[in-house]
Formats: sequence, C-alpha cells, structure tokens
Amino acid sequence: MTQAARPRPDAAHTRVSVVAPCFDEQEGLPALRARLTTVLDGLGCPWELVLVDDGSRDGTLALMRAFAAEDPRIKAVGLSRNFGHQVAATAGLDHATGDAVILIDADLQDPPELIPQMLDLWREGWDVVYAQRRTRVGETVFKRWTAQAFYRVLRSLTQVHIPLDTGDFRLMDRQVVDALHQLPERHRFLRGLVSWVGFRQTGLVFDRAERFAGTTKYPLRKMLSFALDGITGFSFVPLQVASWLGVWVSILAFLAICWVLWETLVMHGTVPGWASLMVAILFIGGVQLLTIGLIGEYIGRILDEVRQRPLYLVRERHNLAREFEALREAGRP
Repeated sequence: MTQAARPRPDAAHTRVSVVAPCFDEQEGLPALRARLTTVLDGLGCPWELVLVDDGSRDGTLALMRAFAAEDPRIKAVGLSRNFGHQVAATAGLDHATGDAVILIDADLQDPPELIPQMLDLWREGWDVVYAQRRTRVGETVFKRWTAQAFYRVLRSLTQVHIPLDTGDFRLMDRQVVDALHQLPERHRFLRGLVSWVGFRQTGLVFDRAERFAGTTKYPLRKMLSFALDGITGFSFVPLQVASWLGVWVSILAFLAICWVLWETLVMHGTVPGWASLMVAILFIGGVQLLTIGLIGEYIGRILDEVRQRPLYLVRERHNLAREFEALREAGRP
C-alpha cells in the first residue's frame, strides 16, 4: 500500500527557508539578496533567508550583518573558519526553520526565479525537488566534460540513485531536512545524502547561468577532493577493484613463476635478465601502492568519524535568537 504524502500547508501558512552558503561573495551578495527578496515577497507566505559565511576573507560577513540589521527575515550565521561548501550548507540547513527549505548557491548560477515552480511541485506532494542542469553557460569544455563524466561514473559505482547533472540547488521538505540532521558524517556529499534518505523526489530542468560575480570556489584540486568524497562516501567499489586487482596480479605472478621454473629445470634455458625482473617488480609494487592508497583513503575517513569532532563551529549569529533556542531544544548545533 502506497503511503500518502504529508499534507502541505496552504501558501499563507507555509514558512519558506532559503539557505545560501557564502565564501568570498562580497561582489555578488547584494544582487543575490535583491533577486531572492523579489521572488520570496511574491510568494505570499512568510519566509527567511539564512546566509552562512564560511570563513570569508573579504567583506561578506560584514554585508550579512548589515542585511540582518535591515531586515529581520534575513538570518546570518558566521562560522569560525572555512569548513568547506558542503559543511557550510549543512550549517544553514541546521538553522533553517521552514516547512520547505531551498538550498541555493550564492553565485546566482542557480536562478532564484525557479523557487515558485519548486514550491508548486512540493505542494503536489514531492518531498525533494532538485534542479537538473540542461546547459552550463560560461564554463569551460573541460569542466563540463569532467562534471558529466563524474556523475556517470558515480552512478555506475553506487547503489544509491543520484540524479545526473544535479548540484545542490533543490527544495527539501522539513521531513527530509530533519532526516539529514541524523547523518553527521564529516566528508559530506549532500546531493548523495539527499538521495540516500529517500522520500519522493523529482527533477526540474533548467539552464544554468554564468557566475554573476567573483571566481569559482571549486578549482581542480577541490573538484577532485569533492569527487573523492562522493565516491568513497557512497561506494566500496574502489576497494573491491583493489581486491580483484590483487587477485589477478597474484595469478600473473604465479604463471610467471611457473614459466621461470619450466625454463630453468626443463628447458635448461637462460632466464631473461634484469629487464623482465624490473618490469615485474615495478608492476607489482605499483599495484601494491595503489591498493594501499585506496585503503588509506577509507581509513582516513574512518579516523575522522571516530574523532567525533563537531562538524562546524559558529562564531556569531544574527536574527536567530528565538530560532536558536528552538534548535537547541531539538538537539541541533
């Protein structure tokens, strides 16, 4: 028997939260506020905008303080240092109080104008409405190709259905946000975690715009680290590949030993010299280092989980006094 979707409140009684993690977004933050305010004011329901400063080095936090002082619907959370985009997004979700929570990037590549359509789908009974990219304007061919390849490799390696070509821009029902709060793992891959918790999910296709201002916060090094978090967080296939690689190398090594013994004891031939020996040693040594490195990645993540350090630390909050008391009663940070 199919379980009925949780009833949605009508527009007048729906509280909408928008969460935007920010790192060095001083140039684009006023435009983000203006566009979000225009869209949210047109919804006809109470709303809040939760801005999270992820240890910015420019005037981002000062702008957030000013916005919060001008408009009590704008909440500002300043983290004690840079914890990374996924952790900053998690901090925003932890502080959001809405019935429907929208996670959006601060660079305006994700259009706020899609929010009303997301809410319409949410009111139809969908618990998660994720924005799926049809085109990616302003990005290099290399970045588009690697992003597409990553999502397809990730899907082939994991048992969790993670939609292709999706970022973190999505609407989540309160039940989904509360479920995410029960997943405190450190190496976070939010779009994978949202898929893992389940609930009813649907996509909304859009054309991704060019970054409004500033530079990307995901250079190649961070992209690779992010991809590694996604793969190791949702798949044991790399460990299984390492195991099978070890099996096949062992079989090849055994066959090589048999051949050497045959040449020496039966054929009385000369065994090839240092070249073949060095090739064998380097090949087996390379495989061993590769497998040890893969195992080390997983062990490092286990160590991070065992330490039980807080996921993030908050330095300051603005317009969140009453909400923070409710969050503490619910056991949140």
